Amino acid sequence: MPEEVRNNAEHFLDLIRKSRRGKFKIYIGMSAGVGKTYRMLQEAHTLLRNGVDIKIGYIETHNRKETHDLLDGLPLVPRRKLFYKGKELEEFDMQAVLNLHPEVVIIDELAHSNIEGSKNDKRWKDVMDILDAGINVISAVNIQHIESLNNEVKNITGISVSERIPDSVLQQADEVVNIDLTADELIVRLKEGKIYTPDKIQISLNNFFKSEKILQLRELALKEVASQVERKIEIEIPRNAQLKPERFLACISSNHEIARKVIRKTAKMASYYNRKWFLLYVQTPKEDGDNIGLAAQRKLINNFKMATELGAEVIRVKNKSIAKGILEAAEQKQITTICIGKPHLNLMNVILGSAVFNKVLKALSASEIDIIILS
Repeated sequence: MPEEVRNNAEHFLDLIRKSRRGKFKIYIGMSAGVGKTYRMLQEAHTLLRNGVDIKIGYIETHNRKETHDLLDGLPLVPRRKLFYKGKELEEFDMQAVLNLHPEVVIIDELAHSNIEGSKNDKRWKDVMDILDAGINVISAVNIQHIESLNNEVKNITGISVSERIPDSVLQQADEVVNIDLTADELIVRLKEGKIYTPDKIQISLNNFFKSEKILQLRELALKEVASQVERKIEIEIPRNAQLKPERFLACISSNHEIARKVIRKTAKMASYYNRKWFLLYVQTPKEDGDNIGLAAQRKLINNFKMATELGAEVIRVKNKSIAKGILEAAEQKQITTICIGKPHLNLMNVILGSAVFNKVLKALSASEIDIIILS
């Protein structure tokens, strides 16, 4: 079959799959207690009154009375029960939802990690399977669970959040809605016992629920939703077709921590501009085969996996010159912006020390490729 015919057929098949896929709505909040679950249940009642076949696949009320009361009259999908480490636990039943095949299903706690032995290790992957089955999904997540914001959230709160979703999950949403409260309103809700039980209120006020932290998280949430709205506008109202679209290339070395920062920041920029991005690792003879330790190899593979989850296409090439490897990849993938770590990093030192670096700069300049040195 000719290449052009095959490409056209695959493109048409992709359009068919997208048309059959369920619609995806995500409620985002700056923290627990802003009212995401409450709003989802309110929406469920509205849909039910309008004759929509809606099911509550999984909801977490955290024993908040006003939220729990909204469950009355809504059809619930029973949770599956299983034993894990000697305890009986309840988990979201994805297969039951697929079997019932409602028009709409509400699935709370999007960043949740599933119990060992489940089909998927993450709930967001369950949601992807349900969407692919043609079922519409309404879900919710807090801003601190978004992968590319992990470092910023840690700097604000001092807490490293382990349960995270890739930015690509948000990008697949048809609608992203921010549930917003002022810092003062959220603290009042906490003091009134509408978020946590009385024994946890003072601890929360002394730690996470401080006004300055809430304000910074609120800003992150507002910016994230604004970027998603801009993404939707750009998709539905395309820019001038003559403009060359932005394409980002993140260049990493085997240095694990530095690489993760470069990956997250590049992913965030690509997400903001709603553009394709690539991850490049140039393997030199010094890092070939047994020259790189097993631990470094595992970390490198984990970085590839994280980049893929954040929407990147991973490129791994062998070249004696890192600079040449970068230039070749940039030309091949029509890159507009190259992202590299700080100048004191090993990767930058190798490039700067290369005899061909000046040629690379001239080549990049001639092709109007920008270089961003990430902090």
